[in-house]
Amino acid sequence: MNNTFRRDNRVGWLMAAPALTGLALFIGLPFLLALILSFTNLKLASPLPLTFVGLQHYARILQDPVFLRALLNNLLFAVVVVPLQTGCALLLALLVNRKLPGMVVFRTLFFLPVIFPFALISVVWMLLYAPGPNGVINSVLELLTFGFWQPQDFLHNQYLALPAIMVVSIWQGAGFQMIVYLAGLQDISEELYEAARLDGANSWQQFWYVTFPCLRNTTLFVVSVTTILSFRLFDQVQIMTKGGPLNATATVVFEAVRAAFERQQIARGSAMTVVFFIIVLCLTVFQRRMVSEDRRVG
Repeated sequence: MNNTFRRDNRVGWLMAAPALTGLALFIGLPFLLALILSFTNLKLASPLPLTFVGLQHYARILQDPVFLRALLNNLLFAVVVVPLQTGCALLLALLVNRKLPGMVVFRTLFFLPVIFPFALISVVWMLLYAPGPNGVINSVLELLTFGFWQPQDFLHNQYLALPAIMVVSIWQGAGFQMIVYLAGLQDISEELYEAARLDGANSWQQFWYVTFPCLRNTTLFVVSVTTILSFRLFDQVQIMTKGGPLNATATVVFEAVRAAFERQQIARGSAMTVVFFIIVLCLTVFQRRMVSEDRRVG
């Protein structure tokens, strides 16, 4: 028994070795290097010698209004995008889970935006958001409001730029969450629905008392992944707005990249990435605890 357990344990570690090696090389080692550099004054092309400055960079970025605005934008982005994208994904999964002809085509169409790179998607949406009456979205809104809509420059308006990026992110990411929800829906036993129908439950009651409780773990996973991805917001901002106007769309990752590669402040950018890593780590730990508590209750 012990020999079998030890053999299985060795086989398990052997199979996990490639993934663990990748995590160590591409996540663990870069984070450790960023952590070390964040305590120094490293700046490219600087004549100053490399010295230890302690928590100086952390104190500065936490007092920097631009970084605090970027962190606030990330939080606002997550608060809006996570529930809306999750709700859209669940609705799409319920629609394409029906046993009707052509459902495979609709699943493919809804998932299609996920496979396209954000660079391409951002360029396409920049054309859709084009200012003036020539922009597609402005034209559609003007048509729907019978001419009352005044054409807007979405990406250069400090109040509309971040919501415009939110729309793009929801449209692009909902397809992935839809597939996750679809797998969860197909894992629910049909006997539960038959029992509910025998008890006289209508469609809404079947969803509320059967479907939604059975999708608890799936929802926790989707919400956690979407929240983490919302803090990684960078591509859309870099291509569509460059963090503007007036830092209205700046994010933590965008500010870290700009500090490290544009201003060559490697130590400052490293401190920002460490803060970002801590936020993501806290979200991951919270998600694991929620799933663990759900399993104990179950």
